[in-house]
Amino acid sequence: MSKPSPSTTSTSSNDVILIAFGANLPTEEYGAPAQTLKAALQRLAKDGDISIDLVSSFYETAPVPISDQPWYVNGVARVSTSLSAHDLLERLHEVEAEFGRVRRERNAARVIDLDLIAYGRELLREDAGIQVPHPRMAERAFVLLPLRDVAVGWVHPVLGRTVEDLISDLPADQQIRKQAES
Repeated sequence: MSKPSPSTTSTSSNDVILIAFGANLPTEEYGAPAQTLKAALQRLAKDGDISIDLVSSFYETAPVPISDQPWYVNGVARVSTSLSAHDLLERLHEVEAEFGRVRRERNAARVIDLDLIAYGRELLREDAGIQVPHPRMAERAFVLLPLRDVAVGWVHPVLGRTVEDLISDLPADQQIRKQAES
C-alpha cells in the first residue's frame, strides 16, 4: 500500500477500481477506527487477488445525516484485481463480516464499511444488488475528497463530470477534515 503523490494520482482514463472505506466505532481487536481500516485493507490484499495500489489520506467526517454518532474516519483506495465487480463486492462484504460488521439499519454507527464505488467504466444497476458507480457518491465529501487523492481528474461515468467539479458542487454543511498522520 502506498500513499498518493501528485505525480502518481493522475488518471488519464477511468479504468480504475475504487473502494471507499469508513468506520466510526472501535474494535476490540484493532482499536481505533483508523487502525481497523488499515488492517482491513491489508486483509483485502492478503489472498493476492486484490492489489491495493494507492490509499488516500484519512479524513474525519461528521455522520450523514448529522446525528449524535461519533465522527467517521473515511478514505478511498485505488485497487487492481482480476475479480469481477460482483466477486469484489462479495469479498468486501466478507471482510466486513470478518471485522465484525453487522448490518442492522441504514446509517447506523459501524466498525467498518467497505463500498465498491467505481469499477472502471462499468455501469451496474441491480434492484436488490450491486450499483456501480455507487449511487450517492457524487453527493458526499467523505467519498469525493479522498477519491481525488488517488484519482485526480477521475470522471463520473454517469454524470460525465470530474471529481473536482463534483467537489465544487458539494454543500458547505458537510463537515470534513484531513486526519493527522499517525
